[in-house]
Amino acid sequence: MEIWINPACSKCRSAVSLLDAEGADYTVRRYLEDVPSEDEIREVLTRLGLEPWDITRTQEAAAKELGLKDWPRDEASRDRWVTALAEHPKLIQRPIITADDGTAVVGRTDEAVRDALSR
Repeated sequence: MEIWINPACSKCRSAVSLLDAEGADYTVRRYLEDVPSEDEIREVLTRLGLEPWDITRTQEAAAKELGLKDWPRDEASRDRWVTALAEHPKLIQRPIITADDGTAVVGRTDEAVRDALSR
């Protein structure tokens, strides 16, 4: 199990605390420092069953600078979104937990973190 975190994020700290409390075996990836490649982002999206716009933090300054709210949310634009996430990792929703069964969850709630633990 791996968790993508920003240590400054309270939801990330909460998820890590819960993983620790449950005795989970996991690896921490500080994704702002160890930036995921476009291929890694695509893999996580597949595991999440989501599209790149579903995990994009559209209120971030970089999102506003890029004008993401006006970008099409369709298959033809998917690669453009993935590239933006790879080039601006702060736009990636957090924390993302990759579960042992090959799936992933966005662990913003205790329930989502527990769901990842149960997989």
